[in-house]
Amino acid sequence: MRKCLWPSYPLNHALLAGSAEDRVGHVGNGVMLLRHFLTITFWLGLAATTAACPFCGVVGRSLAARRDTADVVAVGDSAGPATRDTEGLLEQPFTLEMTLRGTSDPATRTVSARVPAAVEGTAVLFGTRHDGGVRWDAIAADETLIGHVAAAPATEEPAARRLRWFAPRLEHPNSAIAADAFTEFGLASFAAVREAADALDPTRLSAWVREPAIDQRRRGFYGLALGIAADRTADASVRAICLDALHAVIAEPANDLRAGFDGILAGLLVAQGGEGLENLRSRGLFAANTRPVDARHALAALRFAWESLADRLPRDLVATATADLLLNPAVAADCAIDLARYGRWNDVDRVAALWETLGRDDPLVRRAVAGYLAACPLDAARRQRERLAAASLETWPAAEAAAAIPAR
Repeated sequence: MRKCLWPSYPLNHALLAGSAEDRVGHVGNGVMLLRHFLTITFWLGLAATTAACPFCGVVGRSLAARRDTADVVAVGDSAGPATRDTEGLLEQPFTLEMTLRGTSDPATRTVSARVPAAVEGTAVLFGTRHDGGVRWDAIAADETLIGHVAAAPATEEPAARRLRWFAPRLEHPNSAIAADAFTEFGLASFAAVREAADALDPTRLSAWVREPAIDQRRRGFYGLALGIAADRTADASVRAICLDALHAVIAEPANDLRAGFDGILAGLLVAQGGEGLENLRSRGLFAANTRPVDARHALAALRFAWESLADRLPRDLVATATADLLLNPAVAADCAIDLARYGRWNDVDRVAALWETLGRDDPLVRRAVAGYLAACPLDAARRQRERLAAASLETWPAAEAAAAIPAR
């Protein structure tokens, strides 16, 4: 599992601003405040990310992390075929040839290691002491990868310094090294990637982000990295390279396989802030009729902007763009949830209207409407709740229950 280092979605303190007396007076009583707090917390859980880099897809542990947490790291040669153990996992025998870290039992030359796939030839083995012995895992490795594992900076070193070492190895000819470099960036914090922006090559990034054959999981990160490089450089020509690439990719004909498009949109917001947001709006990416796949990418970019770009893009503009997407069937429920997290209560009537429009065919929309109205501290939300409860005697209680709203 990847660590959660890139921004998640913490509780919106706008709802809880001011004194306790002010808040209780605003919603009526302490019970109502608790109800709003629990509802916000519940919807927050639905919207929260569990990612490090939010545009990188699932990444595993880096090789440096595996090396630094292992008791023994060794190089070995396969000594037989891979077979399934009692748990159905592949195991293979290896003859140990050299130790890179720690010490192994000199009397033990052949060990059994779990492998993701059968290895023919050389492997790097990671050993963990367990119950008096060593439990081994192995990956196929050539001389280049062995050198990479040995030379990679320690995980305890400053993150930005480590990323500068890995940056030239993105899209390395050795696919395992390229994957490991990408993993390191995927697990790093946004702040660390920003700090290491001087090591990112805009020319290479601009080529990768436009290359159809590039690993599509990485495309979103490269788009974001282009935005970071544009934002951090003082060289107008470098900034132009980054922006030209981002605009060119965004302008490409739409299709249903726009992997990484959310990261590319986020890259433009990093690079241009409010100007970038207006560019995306002019392209129709926040409209009710925006294609479903593009609407989801746009919403992901807005969520990232809310959490990470407050210094670059005012949050009220992000909330407004989210509200613009509220009438898009593909993301209406998610937008209502996000607006509640943002404390954007001036859309209460627009959210309530979804109950009778998009909510007719989508119970998730009705669930989101109930959650938003329960979280909203305004009298207008109370009136809307009462209206919908009276008009929808069966479906409103069901939506409330689905939204896990505490009983009055």
